[in-house]
Amino acid sequence: MNLGHISKKMKVLTLGVATMLAAGAFAGCGGSQQAGSSSGKTVKVGIVQLVEHNALDAANKGFVDGMKERGYEEGKNVEYDRQNAQADQSNLQNIAQRFVTGKVDLIYAIATPAAQTVANATKDIPIVGSAITDYVGAKLAASNEKPGGNITGTSDMNPIKEQIDLLLKIKPDAKTIGTIYCSSEVNSEVQIKAMTEYAESKGLTVKVATISTVNDLQQAAQSLVGSVDAFYEPTDNIVASAMPTLVAITDGAKIPVICAEPNMVKAGGLATYGIDYYKLGMQSGYMAADILDGKAKPADMSIQIAKELKVTVNKSDAARLGITLPEDVLKDADVIE
Repeated sequence: MNLGHISKKMKVLTLGVATMLAAGAFAGCGGSQQAGSSSGKTVKVGIVQLVEHNALDAANKGFVDGMKERGYEEGKNVEYDRQNAQADQSNLQNIAQRFVTGKVDLIYAIATPAAQTVANATKDIPIVGSAITDYVGAKLAASNEKPGGNITGTSDMNPIKEQIDLLLKIKPDAKTIGTIYCSSEVNSEVQIKAMTEYAESKGLTVKVATISTVNDLQQAAQSLVGSVDAFYEPTDNIVASAMPTLVAITDGAKIPVICAEPNMVKAGGLATYGIDYYKLGMQSGYMAADILDGKAKPADMSIQIAKELKVTVNKSDAARLGITLPEDVLKDADVIE
């Protein structure tokens, strides 16, 4: 899996998303004007995370570290208001209103539902998103190249074709793939549509179960276990937050789970070729710093894609499943023992 080759494919997947464009001077919206890192003023940044799980936690930490690298250090010139909605829409709305009332200088929104809620709450405060698959499909941006409003950020669109190819390398006799996702997550719908089209082109059958809450996951998994050879799981926030529940069922049935990102593998899945969410968060931090420095406006900043992808495999899970991982998969992989 050559990274340069994958990068070319990723450009197609994301409709030609370019690297960030910095354009014009930005008069800060929200609580301050031109709040640069050298202005001597402390800026206020609201961070809203949809739910607690490893990928979103990593995107959160990466953002703060990226901001620090660019001169915005907590306790010196930036104050963070960190909020976690625990996957509850009413919590999201309350958090969004808190940020607007508090006149924060910028909002960092982690995951699509979080970004949609804060975008509905303010058209003035700049918003930088992360862990969002499709900004246009989620009605957060007019286009990837020129968002046109007060929101920009980084996309976690996955190399889905390469992930299905990885599944077939590990499980070459697979005929039917099962997948579970939350029906209210637009990002998951986009991924499953793309996955289904590619899987079917490879002669595979896809069986889908949708859930509304984490409480539905066990029943959904059990409904698929008897009729699928492998699972593919997108970057669905509900599923990612409850990977141990899913894996407890799939491991018992000796069915591998190919995931869309490494933290889901660390939580018990078998393998992925995916995004480093910490580094994706850092990219978002750099974008936020440019906005706060007055170097760019969200309306003119292209949505950025992940710059680094990697194979991650879980050897412990492979042993539980009785699967021997191919040497060409292991060669350059991050291995979880």
